[in-house]
Amino acid sequence: MFATPAYAQAAGATPAGPEAMLLQFLPLIGLVVLFYFLMIRPQQRRMKQHQAMLGALKRNDTVVLSSGIIGKVVRVEDKEVGLEIATGVTVKVVKGMISDVRTRGEPSPANDAKV
Repeated sequence: MFATPAYAQAAGATPAGPEAMLLQFLPLIGLVVLFYFLMIRPQQRRMKQHQAMLGALKRNDTVVLSSGIIGKVVRVEDKEVGLEIATGVTVKVVKGMISDVRTRGEPSPANDAKV
């Protein structure tokens, strides 16, 4: 009643072969590739950099933990690190919780007293 002959003729004209399947899955494949390059690959690169940073960890390095605690490395083991967070206070920390290794030449804020 509301369908015109042109719409009725076009309804059966879609290809039903493997080309049609490829055209249906092409946007999905494109999204997977885009997701890989925008999300997975950069995360893998960050993980490799973090593992290299932890591998290069040595005594007397100043580190920042993921909780924000800053301390000096006094002992490095396979999976744990001895960290001096205050004079005479040493804690054992899992290596994976170290988020940053500070360099020695980092400038201090102007309002801090020289030690």
